[in-house]
Amino acid sequence: MSRVEAGAFQQAQLGEALARARAAGGYAGNLLRSRLLSVGLYTLEAGGVDDQAPHAEDEVYVTIRRRARFRVEEQDHPVAPGTMLFVPARAAHAFHAIEEELVLVVFWAPPEGEA
Repeated sequence: MSRVEAGAFQQAQLGEALARARAAGGYAGNLLRSRLLSVGLYTLEAGGVDDQAPHAEDEVYVTIRRRARFRVEEQDHPVAPGTMLFVPARAAHAFHAIEEELVLVVFWAPPEGEA
């Protein structure tokens, strides 16, 4: 998605975003974006390995489908549909024990890649 004017209306469809994420290896970024926030879709397959590194941005994950575990720093948490997770910038975190394809909407502030 190209940069948009601040305050411009945008929309994204979950099905299209999921197809884009799967085709890209599990992540579709900048589905929605403003100067203060960006939104992406992250998927991990059953038994998959989440090898992400800490980010410079704060993140919020919203679980759309399936179950897993989430480790942030030294704490472990269950994840199920409807679970919301806040991860502060630079905190080590990863999903694990993924039972079926995990689908998450991820919000970045500031926008991904701009911190």
